[in-house]
Amino acid sequence: MMEFFATHGNELIIKTSEHLYISVAAILLGVLVAIPLGVLLSRAPNFADRFISFIGILQTIPSLAILAFFIPILGVGKLPAIIALFFYSLLPILRNTYIGIRDVNPGVVEAGKGMGMSALQSIIKVEFPMALPVIMAGVRLSTVYLIGWATLAAFIGGGGLGDFIFDGLNLYEPSLIIAGTVPATILALIADRLLAYLENRLTPEGLKDSYETV
Repeated sequence: MMEFFATHGNELIIKTSEHLYISVAAILLGVLVAIPLGVLLSRAPNFADRFISFIGILQTIPSLAILAFFIPILGVGKLPAIIALFFYSLLPILRNTYIGIRDVNPGVVEAGKGMGMSALQSIIKVEFPMALPVIMAGVRLSTVYLIGWATLAAFIGGGGLGDFIFDGLNLYEPSLIIAGTVPATILALIADRLLAYLENRLTPEGLKDSYETV
């Protein structure tokens, strides 16, 4: 073990940083796109069901195929990896945002309107805070998945911990495979716990008894 760290310690730090960068960039793009889109879809439920089903069909495409698809368009490296992972982040966040906003108690929304709230104020001050636990569940799920899938970025030269895994498979060295797998798993667990803490902090006090934070 000590010999491995002496040989690959610096590289492990670099690859872990690359892995984290790719994952965080993809999930941030997913949040910036999927949450506003989910809110908009909650205003058009008939179209929303068909659109979310279409996104779900796209996500059945193998991740390696998506990565390969972007090579002729964006070349190789971190950018196509981030864009491909961004597509995979959309469905859980989009679906949970739509469901969370849709299922807000209509009586609470009507009460807000009765107080003179505009549609935008209702979303910001009433609907979004009440839907936050459901939305965050989608963000947590996407984040955990993306950190695992980010190992595939090595397939197109995107770097990250996947480099260790691919090198280990090519050279038949289990230590390299472990060096890529274990840190990715740890990153996913840490990210899930941090997002759970953030969810708990952001959820209005009155709703915490209604949702179980895992």
